[in-house]
Amino acid sequence: MLGVEPGTVAIAGYAAEWAMLFEQEKQRLQAALGNHALAIEHVGSTSVPGLAAKPIIDIAVAVASLDKVNDCVAPLAELGYNYKGEYGLAGRHYFNKGNPRTHHLHMVLPTSDHWRNHLLFRNYLRRHPETVAEYAQLKRRLAAQFQFDSERYTDSKAPFISGVLEAARQEFAQLSKDADRAADH
Repeated sequence: MLGVEPGTVAIAGYAAEWAMLFEQEKQRLQAALGNHALAIEHVGSTSVPGLAAKPIIDIAVAVASLDKVNDCVAPLAELGYNYKGEYGLAGRHYFNKGNPRTHHLHMVLPTSDHWRNHLLFRNYLRRHPETVAEYAQLKRRLAAQFQFDSERYTDSKAPFISGVLEAARQEFAQLSKDADRAADH
């Protein structure tokens, strides 16, 4: 099952089909965006095996210049995406698809914190099943508490997400140091 009514919060158990649905959408996006898309990544909770999530596929698209976003609006509209502008986050252009909502697309620069944070968060969770379990529990509790207030649900997850991002940065820094030391020997 894919899709959530706008403004509501519904959490589903992990579905292996989410990865396949992303790959299908990625092919459509690559065909529509051509050279405008430098990279297309599955991000968000549906990209983490085993993680309960709102059944909405989150997609990050890296572009060489935000000046090119306007060139992407019409091809994405043909795929059913609605352009929402920065939608509260400077440097990120947001699109959504479906009613109920099935896809969120975040168009950003590959050098941006938006891009790095999406990938850091996803990759950290993929390596840490204990954090996945903790996050799933938090999401279910908050979804029950804020079923009809998606903004408060999102805001309430922010401290946990910040903590995971900090842990991911520290882990990445340590791995980089270890790799540098190994290269020096």
